Amino acid sequence: MLIETADVLSNNLLTGEYRVLVLASPQIGPQVQPGQFVHLRLPHLTEAVLRRPFSVFMTDGATLSLLYKCVGKGTRAMARLRPGDTVSLLGPLGKGFPPIDRDITPVLVAGGYGMAALYLLARQAPVQGIVFAGGARTEDILCADDFETIGWQVRITTEDGSRGDKGLVTEALDAWLRQERTSPARVFFACGPMSMLKAVSQRAQTGGWKAWLSLDRHMGCGLGACLACVQKVRVSPSSPQNEATVKPEAGWTWARICTEGPVFECRDILWDEP
Repeated sequence: MLIETADVLSNNLLTGEYRVLVLASPQIGPQVQPGQFVHLRLPHLTEAVLRRPFSVFMTDGATLSLLYKCVGKGTRAMARLRPGDTVSLLGPLGKGFPPIDRDITPVLVAGGYGMAALYLLARQAPVQGIVFAGGARTEDILCADDFETIGWQVRITTEDGSRGDKGLVTEALDAWLRQERTSPARVFFACGPMSMLKAVSQRAQTGGWKAWLSLDRHMGCGLGACLACVQKVRVSPSSPQNEATVKPEAGWTWARICTEGPVFECRDILWDEP
């Protein structure tokens, strides 16, 4: 983990309220693994005590890209960044996705800007698979072309039917699972709303497949100290162990999403709210 002052190289509109911020990051950028995140501190936003977490969308040598949506004071301040400005980065943070094995069929499922957390994984994979991308409307379908450029098949769903099939992304996934009953062993990788992740988990467990899920909860420190982003997980050989909060007699423990996660295998997650 490093702290780095990063120069803004570009900050361009992608679609709708989504933008891509590209930073010069010769220290942190080369160390980022798929699914990890950075904590960002903006200049001229002194009222914001805490940094803001962002999944790393792309990293290429000494640069690092963040895909974000303008939804509040912090991200609106990000949208005003221009080349020559600097930000403070803390990272890389968290436990990312495991590498994709060449002997499986990788199935990626994303809701909205969950696509940003999956692209680096897809780009580094030794085999190509299929991506299910869902959103409320056309502008919420992000970087589908980037996945297709590197050889991945992309299935798109929108809730209003403005692009791809109309409906939820899990409905398209269900249709594909019914059609591809005899396909080789598959593993799921997903990032998006908690309700979508729970649905992917249910399908993976029913089919006897693994599913690696990137969970999203509000973070404070990003370092595991504040315990603001905890998630119940089962006590098992594969589950994260936090000795301060483990409850072996109950069969579960609190895992910190910022340190033991954000990526968890679906069988380790207990879905009732903390």
